[in-house]
Amino acid sequence: MAEERLGFVGIVVEDRASVRAVNEILSGFASIIRGRMGVPDPQGGEAVIGLIVRGTNDQLGALTGRLGGLAGVRAKSALTSAKAVQPLQERKE
Repeated sequence: MAEERLGFVGIVVEDRASVRAVNEILSGFASIIRGRMGVPDPQGGEAVIGLIVRGTNDQLGALTGRLGGLAGVRAKSALTSAKAVQPLQERKE
């Protein structure tokens, strides 16, 4: 089983025509998204989305790669170096 990491994904949407595609991609990765905050800028027409994620390097790479492939969309990620010992749903509090 691949190791999961906690991290952050920052998304800048400069082309509002890509918003629907961004939301479809994020819906497809809902299982690794722990939190989401979006801030539109009506003056400039841009939007910034911040995600808290927990997933494998492959999952996070697939997410940022698909987002970055959209016109007018940039995505960057930062991950913790600590690896999850076991998936969150299996932990006993």
